[in-house]
Amino acid sequence: MNALPVKRACELTDTGDQPQWLIEGLWADQAVGILGGQPKCCKSFLALDIAVSVAAGTPCLRRFPVRRTGPVLLFPAEDALAVVRQRLEGICMAAGAPFDKLPLYVITAPRLLLDLPQDRDGLRATVAELRPALLILDPFIRLHRADENASKDVAPLLGYLRELQRQFGMAVLLVHHIRKGSSAERPGQALRGSSDLHGWGDSNLYLRRNSRHLILSVEQRAAPSPDDISLHLSVQGNAPSLAVLDAPQIDPAVAGPSSPADRILLAISNANGPLTAVQLRKACRIRTSTISTTTASLVASGRIHRSPNGYSHSPQTSAVPVSLPLPL
Repeated sequence: MNALPVKRACELTDTGDQPQWLIEGLWADQAVGILGGQPKCCKSFLALDIAVSVAAGTPCLRRFPVRRTGPVLLFPAEDALAVVRQRLEGICMAAGAPFDKLPLYVITAPRLLLDLPQDRDGLRATVAELRPALLILDPFIRLHRADENASKDVAPLLGYLRELQRQFGMAVLLVHHIRKGSSAERPGQALRGSSDLHGWGDSNLYLRRNSRHLILSVEQRAAPSPDDISLHLSVQGNAPSLAVLDAPQIDPAVAGPSSPADRILLAISNANGPLTAVQLRKACRIRTSTISTTTASLVASGRIHRSPNGYSHSPQTSAVPVSLPLPL
């Protein structure tokens, strides 16, 4: 029996100047992972935005810099190819990217099943030919005939994708669904099927929808994760694309109130609607604990109103009960 290949730790390849990120803050270089969310949460829109960004080198969501560019290989198992083209053209328009010049390749086969040896071989041959920086498979449920709740069925499929990633030095993004009625759980724990899916990811993205907009959560295995990001579907002409929804910011160059209470009141005054605690913290640049105590005091004094959607100016001067759950 042949021994397994080994090296001393000091002889392992150093990353050197290799970028840590594929997309800074969102997806690590050569990472595998899940883009998860419930149906109709724009998962495919986000996957296509990531595809355009890596292929074009333009910031993802017009916000997050791309650190490694290259070809992208995409298999959209559920959407008509004409719809995929239309969406990609819209995202390119928003990103200022030349659609007809991008190294963005779409697998047009009617079927790709990772539990069939011939389909695995076909995907490997395609990856070997194109050498993409990123492979996107959307969604996982259309890529197999196995029981996604059974680790013995799911683990070999994920193992194959990890093998591809290591062999060709690319990133792999797998779009997957979150269980219904799982809003109280951590996003990764709410992924449908085997827990292997959550544990497999180096970088994971989760989309959920609240009453006003989309929320993007980021999870990294080997790097800090940023705060949740608010998104909305923006339309330019007839071309929709996702965009980051910014909380109102206080201009530090303009003399303004210095106390936490005054800064919170100013941020709420400048907003078009209620602000959550997270949005207030970003807008006012105040610690979370200070936001919590100050908003509680302002609510108790009747100067602001708290609802499930966030904080706003009180319509009346009377205090509002403070037993509502803290909006985050």
